[in-house]
Amino acid sequence: MESISLSPQILFYIGALPITNSFLWAVVLSLFIMITTLIIRFSLKQVPGRLQNAFEILIEGAYSLVESVMGNEKKSKKIFPLVFTLFLFILMANMATFIPGQSAITIKTAGGMVPLFRAIIADYSLVFVMTIISVITTQIVAIIAFGPFGYIFKFINVIGIKNFFLELFKGKFKPGILAQGLLDLFLGLMDVVGELAKIVSLSFRLFGNIFAGEVLGAVFLFLAPFIAPLPMQFLGLLTAIVQAFVFSILTLIFIKMAGDTGEEELAEQN
Repeated sequence: MESISLSPQILFYIGALPITNSFLWAVVLSLFIMITTLIIRFSLKQVPGRLQNAFEILIEGAYSLVESVMGNEKKSKKIFPLVFTLFLFILMANMATFIPGQSAITIKTAGGMVPLFRAIIADYSLVFVMTIISVITTQIVAIIAFGPFGYIFKFINVIGIKNFFLELFKGKFKPGILAQGLLDLFLGLMDVVGELAKIVSLSFRLFGNIFAGEVLGAVFLFLAPFIAPLPMQFLGLLTAIVQAFVFSILTLIFIKMAGDTGEEELAEQN
């Protein structure tokens, strides 16, 4: 049975930089996506062919979904490239694991025989980087929406405590305002935990599902190589599509929530 490793295997070094099999696969896939995109971009026609038609339907459907969630055309145009790129890259990375024979190609390294390619999303470092990009974008949107000080005071909410002392200086002791202020401060600090938890929830969900699929596939292939892997392959195919959608739609929702100041709802009500 093929050994199961949590970390990707090192193929060779460029200087001091180790090149792993998942990194190599990520570079190959990124080049493929960029070249395909450029080919489609420079071969657009007034009367689209089947390939152009398929891409237009996919992009228009994705943009409509983003616009329906954001509820604002201007914001949708800004955030759509990031969300759709994440979806496309994760989907292609997951689907690449179904290319027949790619996992059987091995090369000899200093550490022994290792597979030349590995599921890209089964490398946590790449998933972590994508998650960090998603969370940092969310924080930038929040800073733009609330301003730097509004963003800080969203997490360190001392307005209630300040109001309590203002009332106290006027000779009025109101413990209810102090209690509400302390509660607001506590909830603000809990929001910091919530923002950090996004990194864990987003990255572990995607990495865990894909890596678990790799492990189960290898186990079933060893136990019953001619029958059992087929249902696992169908389940893996479903997981590959669903997880790409879940990661990108959660990123979209986090960004929407981060930039939601409530002013648009008030404008609509008025």
